[in-house]
Amino acid sequence: MELSDNLVIGIDYGSDSARAMLMDAETGNELALSVKEYPRWKQGLYCDAVNYQFRQHPLDYIEVLEFIVNDVINKVPGSKNKVKALSIDVTCSTPIVVDKEGTPLALRNDFSENPNGMFILWKDHTGIKDCDDINEFSKKWHIDYTRYAGGGGNYSAEHFWAKCLHVFRTDAQVKEVGHSFVDACDWLSNVVVGINKPEELKRNICTAGFKVLWNKEWGGYPPNEFFKSLDPALDGIVDTFSKDVYTCVETIGTLTEEWAERLGLTTHVKVTAGNIDAHAGGIGAGVKNKAIVQIIGTSTCDIIVGPKKSDNQLIPGISGQADDSVIPGMVGYEAGQSVYGDYYAWFKKVLMWPLREIFAKTESIDEATKQKVIQEVYDKMIPELARQAKAIPAKDSHIIATDWINGRRTPDVDYTLKGTITGITLSSSAPLLYKSIVEATAYGSRAIVEQFITNGIEIEEIIAVGGISQKSPYVMQVLSDVLGMPIKVIATREACALGVAMCAAVAAGIYNRLEDAQEKMGMGISTIYYPDEENHKHYNNEYKKYRQLEKVKELT
Repeated sequence: MELSDNLVIGIDYGSDSARAMLMDAETGNELALSVKEYPRWKQGLYCDAVNYQFRQHPLDYIEVLEFIVNDVINKVPGSKNKVKALSIDVTCSTPIVVDKEGTPLALRNDFSENPNGMFILWKDHTGIKDCDDINEFSKKWHIDYTRYAGGGGNYSAEHFWAKCLHVFRTDAQVKEVGHSFVDACDWLSNVVVGINKPEELKRNICTAGFKVLWNKEWGGYPPNEFFKSLDPALDGIVDTFSKDVYTCVETIGTLTEEWAERLGLTTHVKVTAGNIDAHAGGIGAGVKNKAIVQIIGTSTCDIIVGPKKSDNQLIPGISGQADDSVIPGMVGYEAGQSVYGDYYAWFKKVLMWPLREIFAKTESIDEATKQKVIQEVYDKMIPELARQAKAIPAKDSHIIATDWINGRRTPDVDYTLKGTITGITLSSSAPLLYKSIVEATAYGSRAIVEQFITNGIEIEEIIAVGGISQKSPYVMQVLSDVLGMPIKVIATREACALGVAMCAAVAAGIYNRLEDAQEKMGMGISTIYYPDEENHKHYNNEYKKYRQLEKVKELT
C-alpha cells in the first residue's frame, strides 16, 4: 500500500489495556493497530474491589506506550518519517499525585508499592465520603463551583478532587511529599514533550471542565481559598495549575529526543493536548449537533454536542458540560452508566461459581478435562443466555432489575445506590434473569436520553460504538426496542483511538477543523438496529416500573 506523507497516531488508554492506531489521515485508511494489556493490572495488583479501590501503576502506562507505538510503526515499513502528529486519550478522571519535579510518587523508590502514589482509576470509589463533603461545602459557598460538573451540583466520587482529597486525608506520607495532582491524559501527553513540572503542564479543557471544576464563568479553576476552606489538606494544590487550558486539537509540543527514540519516531512529531477517552470516542463515532454517541462497554458514556448559548443553559443530573470540549466551538455534554457489560459479567461470574469452586476441585476428572470444560462453559455462557433470552417474548418479561449495581452515574449521581432485581418467582430461569439485566441497562440508557430531551437538547440520531455494540446483537436490539429509536453502529471497535487520531490530523494541519477530519477519516456504519413497535409499547410500561424503583431508594 502506498503511503501518503500525512500519517498520524491515535493512542487510547482503556481500563484494561491501551491501543495505538496508525492512520493515513489523507486517505482515511487504518494502517496498523496494536493492543497490549497493562501487566501489573492484569495480575490484580494494587486493587481492593471490596473497598472500591482500583489503582494502576504508572510503569504499566509507560511500558505499554513504548510497545504499542513501536509495534504499529514496525508493522508498516517506511512509516516512521511520515508520522506528523499523535494524540492520547485516557479513562477519566484518573489522577495521580506528583512531587515538585512532577514525578509520580509511584515512580520513586520510596513510594513504588504504595497504591496512593499511583493512578486512581476512573472507577475507584474510595472517595465517596470525600465527595459528599465537597458537594455539601460547595452549596454553602458563595459560588457553587460544582454547578457544571455533575449537572447542578452533584460532583462525583469518580472525579478529580474527590480522589485527591481522599488520598491526602488518608495517607500522611503521600501528603507530605505530594506537591500536585495531574490526570493521566495530561501527564502522558506532557511527559513525552518534556514538560514535567506541575506549574508548566499544559492541561486539556475537557478534563478541566468536566472533572476539575474549571469554567470560564468564574475565571478558570476555583480559587485556593475555596479548597483551603473545604479542607486544609488541599491548600495550595490549585495554585500549581497553569491558568491556561487547551482544546483537543491544540499542539502542546513535539516529542523529545528521548521519547522519539523510545517510541521509534522522530522529534518532528507534534503532540496534542490530552483527551478524555469517552470524548475521543464521541469524536471517532461522528458526534455532532442532535446526534448522541453511546459508547457501550463495561460501562457507558453518552456524548453529545450543541451550539453555545448566551444563557449558559444547564442540563441537570448529567456528568457535566463545558464549552469548547469534545468539538471546539461547541458545548460538550457527557452522561453515562456505571455498569453495562460489567453487569452481564457479574451475572456470568455468579453462574460460574459451582464450576470454579466445586467442579474444579473434584478428583473424579483429570485436570486437563476440568479446565477444558470450565473454559467451554465460560465461553458459551453469555451467547447461550442471549439466544434463549431472545426467544422469550418481551410481553413475558415480568422481572424488573435496576442497573445501579455499581451505583448510579447519571441521571443524578448516587454511588450509594445498590442494584435490585424484583418480580422473581419459582419459575424464573437464568435466561429470564439475564433478559431482565439486559433490559435494566437499556432502561438506564433511556433515562439518560430523556434527561437530555426534557432539558431542551434535541436528539434525532443515536450512534453506538464500543465492544458490546459490535458483538452483542441481542443487547443492541433490546436497547433499540426500549428507546424506540434506530441505533446506528459505527464500523470500528476503536472509536477512541480513531477520535484522537482525528485530533492529531487537525493539530498537524492536515485538516482545518475537527468536523472535516471526522468526515474524511470516519469509518462508516456497520449495522442499524430498528425498534420493534410492539416490544417498544411493552417496554414503555416496564420502564415506568423501573423509574418507580427510584422512589424506594431507602430500601437499598
